[in-house]
This record gives sequence, C-alpha cells and structure tokens, in this order.
Amino acid sequence: MPKLEAKITPKTVDDFAQYDAIIDTRSPLEFALDHIPGAINYPVLTNEERARIGTIYKNESPFAAKKIGAALVARNISNHLEKHFLALPYAWRPLVYCWRGGERSGAFTLILNRIGWKAEQLEGGYQAFRRQVISDLNGFASQFSFIVICGMTGSGKTRLLAELQTQSAQVLDLEALAMHRGSVLGHDPNNLQPSQKGFETALWHSLGKLNPKQPVYVESESKKVGGLHIPEALMERIRAGTCIEIEVDIALRVQWLMDQYQHFLIDVVTLETRLVSLTSRYGRATIEKWSTAAHEGKFTELVQELLLKHYDPAYQGSIERNFKQYDTKRSVRLVGISNQAFGNLANQVLDLKQT
Repeated sequence: MPKLEAKITPKTVDDFAQYDAIIDTRSPLEFALDHIPGAINYPVLTNEERARIGTIYKNESPFAAKKIGAALVARNISNHLEKHFLALPYAWRPLVYCWRGGERSGAFTLILNRIGWKAEQLEGGYQAFRRQVISDLNGFASQFSFIVICGMTGSGKTRLLAELQTQSAQVLDLEALAMHRGSVLGHDPNNLQPSQKGFETALWHSLGKLNPKQPVYVESESKKVGGLHIPEALMERIRAGTCIEIEVDIALRVQWLMDQYQHFLIDVVTLETRLVSLTSRYGRATIEKWSTAAHEGKFTELVQELLLKHYDPAYQGSIERNFKQYDTKRSVRLVGISNQAFGNLANQVLDLKQT
C-alpha cells in the first residue's frame, strides 16, 4: 500500500498551481469566509455536525466527540468519493487542507493515498496559509511600483483598467476584487462583498501573478472599498505612485454613469435609501429634492447634481491630500464611451510610459 505523503508547505501562487486540485475539508461556513484560491469545498463535517461535535467535546468528553466525529467524517468522505472522485485517473495529485492541518485533512489525505493517489496535506492548514498571505502582502508593498489612474467619478477609470489589461499591461483592479465600486452608490446588486480575509486573499492571489519588475496600473481609491480595508502598507505604496488623470467633460461622465448604474434607474427605492444615508451631510431638504428627482425619473439632472455637489468636492480633496505625486500628474482625455474611445485612451496612457 502507498505510504501517506509528508506534509508540505507551498507558499506562492505557482506552488499551489502545480496541484490538480486543492481540497478544503473545512465546513461550508469556514470555506465561505475565506479559502485558498481555486479550492473545492469537500467538507468532512457539515456546519451542523461541526457544532454538534464541539458541544459533545465540551460537555461530555474529547473521546466521545472523537468517536462520533470519526463516524461522521468517514461517512462524509465516502459520499464525496462516490460523487466526485471515481472518474479521476491514477496520476491525479491533490493538495488537502483543513483549519490547522490536523485531523480533518489528515483523514481525507490518508484515504486518498491508500486508494493510490499522491495526495499531500498542507502543513499548518488554512492558518499557515493565512499567515503567508499577511506576510506576502506586506512584502508586496515594497516590491511593486504603481501607476495610479485618477479621475473624477464617472471618468471610466475601471473601464480603462480593463482595456489596459487587454493590451497586456499589469493591472490590479481593487474594485473588482472587493465587489464594490467604492462610493455610497457603489454596491454590486448581484454580489455581496467578500470577507476582509477573502479580500486579502484575492489581493495576494492577484499580486502573486504579477511581475514586480514591471509597473502595475491601479485606480485611485480611498482606504476602504465599500466595507473592506486595503492593507495599510499596500495602500501607502499605491499612494506613492505616479499619477495619470483622465480628463472628461461632465456631460460624458453623466452619460457613463447612467450606463453603468442602470440598476438604480430600475430600483428607485434602493437609490433613495442610499441617498438618505447622506442626510447628515447635506440636510433633509437637499435629500428630499434628490429623492423627488429620482421618483420623477429626472436621472440626468440628479446624477449631474450628485457629481457637482457630492462626488467632485470629496474626490478633489482626497486625491490632493493623499496621493503624493498628484501635483506632478500627467493627463489623458476621454472623448467618448465606446470601446474604441477607451482603446484610444489606453493607448494614450501606455504612450506616457514611454516618455
């Protein structure tokens, strides 16, 4: 019979990529909070089972908990094998982990190896991976240089990042990783934001695939994107980057926002709720005026007023205060919102890199 493989400690994105599968044996709730990118959740205990075993461990004895837990683990692993593993070839090579690299992943790894697959167990489990993420994010802050795309709300900064990426530039899209557009109206109606740990893992995964010898384009952001915090060392490094500002007429900005935020044109109740959250800043009379405009479908006027009274002053103050090289920024101009217009804008940005 094959022997159980030694525990191993992959550390980089490439290290994890060498496996045919990464199996997370923790409960679904643990997995949802954060996990190794690309991992598949095959829990050896469900959420309810894990809670039950914990109660038995505390109220009865560790021995009683282990007996019942072993029966549940064996049953769940058997179900996973029958549903997901029978068609896999002999050469298949998975990495298995749990919370601390202990009993849950150990049991799964042992069975996979006894079958004949070359399964390996992650030393230290998720906790070790989490420590690696924190360490690497601090290290990345000193390794990478950033070119910061600046511009008033509605200037198409995120769309420009996507276009730069299609032209093989290195990009870190913080809003995509955070699943939020970074403003009071920036929530994604179709997706919840990840946990803070999940966001940091996504940052680690994205930066780990980039070349630190080449600059990375990133959007000017505040320290928070929705409810998530950008790690401080990384934020400081981004704020020290060179700045390129998108210039665009306000009419075009309104047009772009109307196109990008169509869900608010449909769900006026949610829009009004977001506007009400600004009452302490602008007063009840202004918020009532904006709410009335939303209910009457006067979105063009509403968006322009929000830009001029809310977004633009806040943006200008923040960018001048926080980004060290903003006073030496270079500028590019957006003249439309077509794909061709953003392609031309990306060319302008890339041309600046050569000068």
